[in-house]
Amino acid sequence: MRKLAVLSMLLLTQWVTNAQQHPEEKLGWKLGSQAYTFNRFTFFEAIDKIKSCGLDYVEAFPGQTIGGGVEGKMDYNMDAAKRKEILKKLKEKGVKMMSFGVVAPKGEADWKNMFEFAKAMGLKNITAEPRKEDLDIVSKFCDKYKINVAIHNHPNPSPYWNPDIVLEAIKGKSKRLGSCADIGHWVRSGLDPVACIKKLKGHIIQLHFKDLNEKSKDAHDVHWGTGVSNVNGVMKELKKQGFKGLFSVEYEYNWDHNADDVKPSVAYFREEVKKMEE
Repeated sequence: MRKLAVLSMLLLTQWVTNAQQHPEEKLGWKLGSQAYTFNRFTFFEAIDKIKSCGLDYVEAFPGQTIGGGVEGKMDYNMDAAKRKEILKKLKEKGVKMMSFGVVAPKGEADWKNMFEFAKAMGLKNITAEPRKEDLDIVSKFCDKYKINVAIHNHPNPSPYWNPDIVLEAIKGKSKRLGSCADIGHWVRSGLDPVACIKKLKGHIIQLHFKDLNEKSKDAHDVHWGTGVSNVNGVMKELKKQGFKGLFSVEYEYNWDHNADDVKPSVAYFREEVKKMEE
């Protein structure tokens, strides 16, 4: 009985510590990083940097050299042995791969490969910019594999730059087909991120989270809460909507040393979450 009591106390202490360090989890939010933030490094170097920023989740992207003793590049067509190697190393490092993208498979066979990879890796989401002619295929696979596809918006004039285009694309499709809301690219397109979040209510699967220094196509990332993206307003609106899902840090500036930019952004995010809970 005494051992059981000690174990229970240890588990409770661990839960309290985790809640204090990761307050977003109470809202059903997961804060991780797009590995593209660290694209000057190998995937497993990026994992170490992500972990150093106090994050436990990663969204991988295609084409990054894997590293860590694993040959090749991140690719949804990789063989089963390589997938297992990557999963083993991620488990050792205490990081969970939640998502993969941005991808644009072409045709049913290619999309099937993508979904099979996602299933094998235990992914929740695929971030993508699908061709319009593939949307029915994507919708079908979303339901078959029970994996979400989040349509990503690059800036205007990319195919899905405006939320209205995304809403039209997913109309009548699987509930697992929705938006990967890149709030920085909305700013670059001259759109208001909070208004876009409101428009996409109920259809946001995950986010690429950014704060930019100015409202222009040439804007660059700054520490969250110091720019023009109204990240606090976006967070409040998502809480109001009851959003549950992944926020991917995507800091595309100061490339060689930007872990030092991600850390204060993560700290800001968690402090704002605590304020929302008061």
